[in-house]
Amino acid sequence: MASPNVRPRRNEPTDAVRRNEQIRVREVRLIGAEGEQLGVVERNEAMRLAQEAGMDLVEVAATAEPPVCRIMDYGKFKYETQKKKQEAKKRQTVIEIKEIKLRPKTDEHDYQTKLKHIRRFIEDGDRCKVTIFFRGREIVHKDRGQTMLERVVIDTQDIAKVDQEARAEGRTLHMMLAPVPKK
Repeated sequence: MASPNVRPRRNEPTDAVRRNEQIRVREVRLIGAEGEQLGVVERNEAMRLAQEAGMDLVEVAATAEPPVCRIMDYGKFKYETQKKKQEAKKRQTVIEIKEIKLRPKTDEHDYQTKLKHIRRFIEDGDRCKVTIFFRGREIVHKDRGQTMLERVVIDTQDIAKVDQEARAEGRTLHMMLAPVPKK
C-alpha cells in the first residue's frame, strides 16, 4: 500500500518534448505549420490554432523566453527524429584497440604470424597495441624488446604510424600503432 505522503505520478511523457496540455506557460512564441513566425501568443490561443490545423502544439525550445512552440504533427516529428538518430548511428565508426603480445625470444615464424595479425587489424581501421612481455631474467634485455618494436614499426610503415611511442611499464614494453589516414 502506498504511503499517504507519496504523490501519484503525473501523466508525463517518456521523451523530453512537451506537447499540447503538457505545456504549462502563459505565453509562447509560436511558429506555424509552414514555418512562419506567428509571434508571441497566449498558450490557449496557440492550442486553438493547432487544433484547427488538426496538429499538435510542440515545445521546440523550452529554455527560450518565452518558450518557442511549433504547430506540427507530433507523430511525424517523432518518427523523423528517430530516423535521424538511426542514420547517425550507422555513420559513426567505432575504433577498437586490438592488442598483440610478443616476447623478446619470439621466433621469426611466430613474429611473421603476429605481424600479419597487426597488418589485418590496421587495415580494418583499428588501432593496435603491441606489447612485449618480459618474464624472469628477460627484463635485463629490454634492448631486445625495443629492437623488436622498432622492427614492427619498419614492417608496418606503409599502412601504420606510431600513435604512442614505446613505453616501459613494469615487466612490459608497449607502443600504439594507428592506421595512416587514406588520401
